Amino acid sequence: MARLLQQVIERPRACSYLPSTLASLENRLMVDVEGDELEALFERGWRRFGPVYFRPACAPCGECVSLRLPVAAWAPTRSQRRAARKCATLRCEVGPVRVDDERLALYARWHADRELMRRWEPSPLDRENYAASFAFPHPCARELAYYDDGRLVALGLCDETPRAWSAAYFFYDPAYADRSPGTYHLVNLVSIAARDGKAHVYLGYRINDCPSMRYKASFLPHELLSGRPQPDEAPQWERRDGES
Repeated sequence: MARLLQQVIERPRACSYLPSTLASLENRLMVDVEGDELEALFERGWRRFGPVYFRPACAPCGECVSLRLPVAAWAPTRSQRRAARKCATLRCEVGPVRVDDERLALYARWHADRELMRRWEPSPLDRENYAASFAFPHPCARELAYYDDGRLVALGLCDETPRAWSAAYFFYDPAYADRSPGTYHLVNLVSIAARDGKAHVYLGYRINDCPSMRYKASFLPHELLSGRPQPDEAPQWERRDGES
């Protein structure tokens, strides 16, 4: 059973996605969170990063909207099928999150490319920091490791609950950018969810005014969460069959 160690609502700060607005997160530090408890959090708009569970607490904004895919109804678009074909030669291994030199090197290549192309701030990770950021022990934590001819070229960090998958983080070798590996990863994750009888795949927050987060709305149909329901409130998800 989950144990809450700390709960904090941040002071407003400049938003990472919409710089002209202020943002604030509600953070909960929790341990012993079981799969059904994590799923209930996802259903109410929470996300997990290590032992920290968070969701927006920005009073005037409301741009961050939780989005999930209904697995049984979802179908890829032409461009998403094309990405899947381009990546068809990749081999996917699903397993526990690992920390090794190959993963550190892949992350470093990917982040260096982001620093050059998108002017991201440097974010070097050693084994200890990678483990703390990406490999915190959790019963639901999974990685989808993609290999090309035996070489690790992309990695998706996810959570698997009894009825859902949640995509948390993804990075890849920049040399494979023209294959759209991020799109393929999500298509593949829905396929895995369908194979295993899961109901939903959670993609985090859709932010229409942020290009790097808007793409999630192109996965159709999808469902959007209304508001920020409390633990004793039933979450209301609205289906969308077209982008909005």
